[in-house]
Amino acid sequence: MRYIRFQIGNGPASYGVLRGDQVRRLDGDIFHGYRETFEEYELQSVHLLAPVNPGKIIGIGANYKSFLDAKKREYPKRPRIFLKPASSIIGDRDAIICPDKSHEIHFEGELGVIIGKTCSQISEENAMSNVFGYTCVNDVTDRTMLEEDGIWDRGKGVNTFFPIGPCITDEIDGMNVELETRVNGEVRQHRNTSDMYFSISQLIAYISNYMTLNPGDVIATGTPVGTGCLNILDTVEVEIKGIGILRNQMIERIAHED
Repeated sequence: MRYIRFQIGNGPASYGVLRGDQVRRLDGDIFHGYRETFEEYELQSVHLLAPVNPGKIIGIGANYKSFLDAKKREYPKRPRIFLKPASSIIGDRDAIICPDKSHEIHFEGELGVIIGKTCSQISEENAMSNVFGYTCVNDVTDRTMLEEDGIWDRGKGVNTFFPIGPCITDEIDGMNVELETRVNGEVRQHRNTSDMYFSISQLIAYISNYMTLNPGDVIATGTPVGTGCLNILDTVEVEIKGIGILRNQMIERIAHED
């Protein structure tokens, strides 16, 4: 199944099932039970929202062997995790807003894992039973802030710095799928997720040993080699086979008057 979250006009947000170019509205919550309604819409007639509204976004740093090899880093002994706030979420075709045009802003195309069940202290063997599905994410990062602060919170937590979507699917193998990132149509990243150093089951087991994972939480599984700078008005696309294309343009922030 391919699930979306959408809005028509100024109406309420709804979940839907995407079949081809048709959206069937769901009554209920995809994590806690739903039924299909008879309401059907053309995909082009609805406004796509971020497919989830998570309580937590857990990012994973340096988790692709190609990335580690390119940086000439030793392979890590354990996953390096960080958190991004829910306020950083935007959906497909929403704008990434650059906080300062003098800053170095990087794209990071990634596979997002959507948690489907509440889980804590889960073993690797049982980890995958807690996965609801997968989506495309872009862990946008202000490298200037990271260098200024020495920590990741501000540089990864800026408003609009977590594009996610366009849908969630449960029909792919998260550990064997092609991921590609393009800027203005030019391919910048292309790897299979089998290049991950820590597998999805290892990540879930490790994270759940320290923090409870809840339905709708997102794990951004790390980015492969090829991440780089975005300029104002650049369009970045993250495409994962079987999910679709997450497309966003970066624009300059307009200063608000006091």
